[in-house]
Amino acid sequence: MSLPAWRKSSRSGTQQGACVEVSQLTSGVGVRDSKNPQLGHLTLAPGTFADLIARAKRNELDL
Repeated sequence: MSLPAWRKSSRSGTQQGACVEVSQLTSGVGVRDSKNPQLGHLTLAPGTFADLIARAKRNELDL
């Protein structure tokens, strides 16, 4: 079994160093903090991840 290939968001680093990495996993899409990868990751179903990205693009998230 190979390790997942994590990639950093193209928008990371624009808000006080907030960095997010994503990876395609066999069980879904992994999301983790690039500054603390040892803390683990969230695994989202592909549809849930797509919805999260769509909502973020529409500025619908309460951050």
